[in-house]
Parts: sequence; structure tokens; C-alpha cells
Amino acid sequence: MRCVIAGGGTGGHLFPGMAIAEAFVEREKGNEVLFIGTERGIEARVLPGRKFPLRMIKAKPIQGKSLLEKVKAIWSLPMAILEACSILKEFQPQLVLGVGGYASGPTLLAAFFLGKKRAIQEQNVIPGMTNRILKWFSHRIFVSFEEAKEYFPDKKTVVTGNPIRKEFFASLKKDQEKMKEKGRFTLLIFGGSAGAHRINQAMVEALGQLQGIKSSLKIIHQTGKEELDFVSEAYREKGFDAWVRPFFEDMATCYQISDLVICRSGASTLAELAICGKAALLIPYPYAAHHHQLINAKKLVDLGAARMILDQELNGRVIAQTILQLYDHPEERVRMEETIQRLGKPRAAEEIVDQCYALLGK
Repeated sequence: MRCVIAGGGTGGHLFPGMAIAEAFVEREKGNEVLFIGTERGIEARVLPGRKFPLRMIKAKPIQGKSLLEKVKAIWSLPMAILEACSILKEFQPQLVLGVGGYASGPTLLAAFFLGKKRAIQEQNVIPGMTNRILKWFSHRIFVSFEEAKEYFPDKKTVVTGNPIRKEFFASLKKDQEKMKEKGRFTLLIFGGSAGAHRINQAMVEALGQLQGIKSSLKIIHQTGKEELDFVSEAYREKGFDAWVRPFFEDMATCYQISDLVICRSGASTLAELAICGKAALLIPYPYAAHHHQLINAKKLVDLGAARMILDQELNGRVIAQTILQLYDHPEERVRMEETIQRLGKPRAAEEIVDQCYALLGK
């Protein structure tokens, strides 16, 4: 069977799509997946050389753009749909799945015009603009959070959780207790693959107030390429035991050996925290479309599964106080771990593939 997965732009859209693709090709020998994206999206950097082929269309973003850029994007839509139609006619998929991002819309509309079976996957609590439109053109809708169901037609919406890539689960099979340093409180800090200046700066400012627990503290910090030297030097000057890298390939291991995670609140990050059952201090990215990260984080905070600091309130004093409080109250961390782990859906990708097979009558 053949499937097209359309969308991307950011890792938050692409990586769940890749997880679904992995589950799809493992489901049955001979299954094929083709990705459709754009040159400006992360898929153009990540997918080449991997096991999934990528075709490009000239779709343009609308959300968050100026009036002139929005007009240009709408004007280019018919051509993007025609390009997607040409690719679909050539590849002949049985199913087209949109995972969000601006390549998703034209491809799903092309599938609609060609009479292909169509589905979409929404990662966040509140759906983005593309999926709000595509819900009317889709046979099945997969959502990560129960709260997202209210934005979609009930009869064709399924809560599956957010898919996580297979390599993440492979790393989780390692013996966690052997990797942990006994008697150490391990912080994992990251702001996405490119780092986050605000989080990096706040942690550097916090070091003076964390001197009292320095001997018990182990820090794993993903800084991004631009601020590696700045952050590394700060830890060295203050005498902290810190493992600092621009990017960690094996994030699953980093999660496993940590006692507290300080991070943004993208949907994929929250899904990983839930799978690993980790207490987290969430700092939502303030410029995410539709305030996705704030809404995602607030859901976990309301459940007692995480703590949150708003980006505009973030500084060294606030982050240090929160770390010290959670260090001194392990029982609160345990409650957070137990609560967030109940939200984990490790079979999300497989369930989406099961639903797609059912949609196709297989």
C-alpha cells in the first residue's frame, strides 16, 4: 500500500509524520511512503538521505505574515494544488495524510479533487489554521489531546496521542538506573534543536543562587550552536558539573537520567516527557502560532503534571527558586511524574496506522 504524508515546515509537524511513516512501512511488507513538503521547511534538510523520499511543491505560509505576503500565498495556492495533483497522479497513493504546515493544505485539497482517502493529524491542544480548514475535507482526524476533539467533527475524530519516532523508543530500552549517578540531582535543559537564548541566559543567571546544591547537581544542557561557548564558560567559572552540547542526538537517554527537565512546551516535547514520565518546568515559546505552547503547558499545569514559568517572567532568580523548591520536595516531583506518565501514548503511531487501514477497509 502507498501513503503520502504531507506537511512539515517545523520539527513539530515533521517528526510525528516520520513516526507514522516508520509504523506504516513496518506494518506490511511492500508499503511505501512519500513525503510532500517545501524547500523552506525543515523536511528539505532532514529527509534527504533518509529512507523516505521527498517531493517539493511551492506552497507558501499565510499565518503570521504581512498582508502582501498573505495575498502572494493565496495567489500561489492553485499552482501548489496542481503540483500536488501531478505528484499524486504519479505516485498513486491509497491514502494522503496531512500533518500540518503549509504543504499540507494544497496536498490534501489535491487529494480531495482526485478522490483519494484523506486524513489529518493535529499535535496541539488547539488546532492550527490549516487543520481547521482541512477538517471539512478529511475522512479521519487524529488528535493528541482529548481537548482538541471539540474543534473537529466527533464522528471522524480519534484521540491517538502524538507519535514518537522509533529511535527514541530504542534508546529507552537501556538500563536507566545504571546510567544515573547516585546521589546526584540531574537537570536536563534544552530549548529545541536550535537552543533558546532566554532559557540559556536565565540558567547562567541562576548559577549564583544554586551554589548551595552545587555538589549534588549534575546539569545536561543543550544550548544550540550559537551559545555553546557562552554557556559552557559560565558553568566552568562557577564550578558546576555540566555536560554542555549544542545538540544531543540521544535525547531519550538524557530524559532517562534526569530528575527535572527544563524546556519549551511544543507538542512533541510534551509527548516525550509523558512517555518517559518526567517532572518538568515548562517555559512556553511566546511566539508560537495561536499560543500553542502556552495552551499545551497550561493543560499539564492544571493537571498537576508540570510547573510553568512564562517567558516574559523568566529570569535567574525565578528559575533558581523553582529548581530549589523541586529539589527540596521530591514528593512533588514524584506526583508530577506519575501524572504526566498517565498521559503517555506509546502506541500513537501504530494506532494511527491501524485507523488508516480501517479507513481503507483493510
